[in-house]
Amino acid sequence: MFGEKLCLSPILDLFNGEIITYTIDSRPFYKLVSGMLDQALKRKSDDDTLLIHSDQGWHYQMPQYQQSLKEQGITQSMSRKGNCYDNAVMENFFGILKSEFLYTEEFDSIEHFKVELEQYIHYYNHKRIKSKLKGMSPVQYRTHALKAA
Repeated sequence: MFGEKLCLSPILDLFNGEIITYTIDSRPFYKLVSGMLDQALKRKSDDDTLLIHSDQGWHYQMPQYQQSLKEQGITQSMSRKGNCYDNAVMENFFGILKSEFLYTEEFDSIEHFKVELEQYIHYYNHKRIKSKLKGMSPVQYRTHALKAA
């Protein structure tokens, strides 16, 4: 896009398929994953036991990132090389993102893309229904489950 590559690092909650947070940058610097983790931790309660899964990107293998996970009591899971099944849920999200957003829209600039991406993720979380969530959006499903509990 505009001769520039962008790296998107999202966290998806397996409970409801919601994108909890994401960061985007031109390169996979440490701040890409540390910023993503910091944002996600703002939503964590003391009772939560977290497992974070990622591919084998070098930024997810950085000692600083792994140390941050340990300090927060988060278990890290990483696919073996060539094993896409562990990361299938996130790859499915990327496929949806590309087919519903990236390939269907035109962007005037990188900044315009970032604004539209934020709006799409809001739509994905709050309005896009999923049959496996009983016809609710991820946020609606979480709200419904919390009320039922």
